Amino acid sequence: MNKLDELLQGVDVEWKSLGEISEIYGGLKGKNKSDFTDGNAKYVTYKNIYNNIEVDFDTLEMVKVSQDENQYEVKYGDVLFTGSSENASEAGISSAITFKSDAKVYLNSFSFGLRFNSEIKLLPEFTKYLFRSKSIRDEIIKTASGVTRYNVSKKRFIKIQIPIPPIEIQQEIVRVLDELTTLTNQLTTELETERQNRKKQFEFFREQLFRFEEGENNYVALGELAENLDSKRKPITSSQRKPGKIPYYGASGIVDYVEDYIFDGDYLLVSEDGANLLARSTPIAFSISGKNWVNNHAHILKFETKYERLFVEYYLNSIDLAPYITGAAQPKLNKKNLNSIKIPNPALEEKERIVKLLDQFDATHTAIEEGITKEIKLRTQQYEYYREKLLSFPQN
Repeated sequence: MNKLDELLQGVDVEWKSLGEISEIYGGLKGKNKSDFTDGNAKYVTYKNIYNNIEVDFDTLEMVKVSQDENQYEVKYGDVLFTGSSENASEAGISSAITFKSDAKVYLNSFSFGLRFNSEIKLLPEFTKYLFRSKSIRDEIIKTASGVTRYNVSKKRFIKIQIPIPPIEIQQEIVRVLDELTTLTNQLTTELETERQNRKKQFEFFREQLFRFEEGENNYVALGELAENLDSKRKPITSSQRKPGKIPYYGASGIVDYVEDYIFDGDYLLVSEDGANLLARSTPIAFSISGKNWVNNHAHILKFETKYERLFVEYYLNSIDLAPYITGAAQPKLNKKNLNSIKIPNPALEEKERIVKLLDQFDATHTAIEEGITKEIKLRTQQYEYYREKLLSFPQN
């Protein structure tokens, strides 16, 4: 028998419905946009609840609340929940109040609070884990319904039953989970740091390869190296797309699959979306091959050789494109500015050498990235396994 089983063996656990042991209260009411400017009181945001198993009191925001207002205050020991979400699996996310605040703190209107009756002995440090456990989350998800947005039904919510183990058992479970959480966070942070270091290493190597001494080569406008085929692009509204196997590309990659194609060959797509280019949250320049359909949100360039295309792809992904983006409301990289981008133009043999080196380094970087991602996933799964073991009690 392992230590987890020993800890839980013979534990006398009560199961009670939330309606029996607690009351639900709502968030701020009667507020408008101006009340959240120059506020005089603190409140817990939806994001604070969603992102933290225990409310982060260092990131509370401000709201105007007068002395005569009848608003619920959050208290030590309460558990707060997000009231709705775009999908049922993320509705009713919890965050416990584990800190005693001297100031009054309120709750945003898109959430609700749970306050246990005074005779119920539940440590807030225990409930922060309990209501995030898979077994209780599964029950909370069942209470959510909707079409475009899922809302937690309070009527169904109060029927959820939760375990109430003895205080000494709660304390021991908290001790173990706190230590496990700290260890998991440390390991995950180390892995994330390694991921960032590897990314910086690749970017440094790429920059060095693209660093040419003055006079060593000429820089030419992109329009001189590639044929721009933007005039052949065609957008298709979603209602008119016929499902097929041909990739349909937009500013950030494949957005759909259609049955027909307008391009057949090897091309370089460059995002037209200025916001995407500045944020670099999705690919900026990426190669496509074979039969494809491209809409009017991605520029399409054709090169004479494979290595010229790949050389330009790597280069565009390494530079700041902000100087070439225009427009305030909808910033874009237009065709004229794209064609004017200065590209280093060494001999084709040098371009091939650089591309092959970057391909090798990219393959190594990708393999390491996949390994780190897998390790983080395993650490998370391990943590969730032990959390569920500690929070699983027999129910009569």
